[in-house]
Amino acid sequence: MTAARPSIFYIDFLRFIAAIAVIAIHVLGPFRYLYGDIPDADWLAAAGINSVTRWAVPVFMLISGALLLSTERAFQCEHYLSKRLSKVAIPFIGWTIIYAVIGGFMVNDVFTGQWVSSTTVDMLKNSPNDPVWYHLWFFYDFIPLYFVIPFLIPLLKKASAEHIKLALFAWLVLFLMNWLKVESFLQQNLILYSGYLVLGWILFNRDNRPQLNMWVAAGGLMLCANFFGTWQIAAETGKYNSFFMGYKTLNTAVIGGMLFVLAQTYAEQITGKFRALVTIISTYSLGIYLLHPLLLIPVRELNQGFYEWFGSNWIAIPAITLITLVISLVLTMGLVKIPYIRRLVP
Repeated sequence: MTAARPSIFYIDFLRFIAAIAVIAIHVLGPFRYLYGDIPDADWLAAAGINSVTRWAVPVFMLISGALLLSTERAFQCEHYLSKRLSKVAIPFIGWTIIYAVIGGFMVNDVFTGQWVSSTTVDMLKNSPNDPVWYHLWFFYDFIPLYFVIPFLIPLLKKASAEHIKLALFAWLVLFLMNWLKVESFLQQNLILYSGYLVLGWILFNRDNRPQLNMWVAAGGLMLCANFFGTWQIAAETGKYNSFFMGYKTLNTAVIGGMLFVLAQTYAEQITGKFRALVTIISTYSLGIYLLHPLLLIPVRELNQGFYEWFGSNWIAIPAITLITLVISLVLTMGLVKIPYIRRLVP
């Protein structure tokens, strides 16, 4: 989800896996709060896959920090606003209108086939504060980061390595405080998400192979804690709990960092047709992100039976995720060929 620049394959690979993870999160969404109402195996498939994919959006933020903070181009406000910021602002505005129109056909998340204009108008009126569709929340936190980036670039260039380490440590402490519900005025989204930018920049501009084992151990531990912790809390309380699912928690930051370092270390070993596929999906990842919820409208209506057709959520969720990915990719590749429309799927 960043501006075009010469391809770096491990960055492409990170976009690739993040795009898949986002779709999976949305595919499994209807089942998270159904603990006790559906077979345990089906609930565990949804909650379990959810617990090990919550790094998706933070990985996109790490990528943005890695690339945008590493630019050598002299800052020009007009160029930045027209070429960089517009690439996320225009799709956000366009798709907000599109999904608001679609929302006019919905009642309690069910497509009725009858458009109620007042519903669309109300959604648009509320859109400055509430996303009109569940996945558009990302832009409410991501777009403000574009106003932080130009000020971070000169600060990071002048700061010593030790000062940057201290700032990163303070950021991780804030994440831990947020995770444990310790109140602080510093726990604002702009501050916490800016930390992902800095972490992405640090990891991008250094050789992380000496710390690879540490990252894998820490990230693997967090993934296990997410999966088994979510399961344990549900077993004890009788309901799903999102304690391990936050984007502003220490566990998610560590997992995101681990995946970045793993991709940096091993992605170049990918060759052939799979490498080409990774690059294609990476190229169209923003369009896929914006478009795929349209395909999931009928799927997420559980009475339609899409999940039941596969027999088990352990099969249904991955299968529907891949099908949605492929269709979204094809549609996005088609839309980018249409003048003006292409600006909605850059």
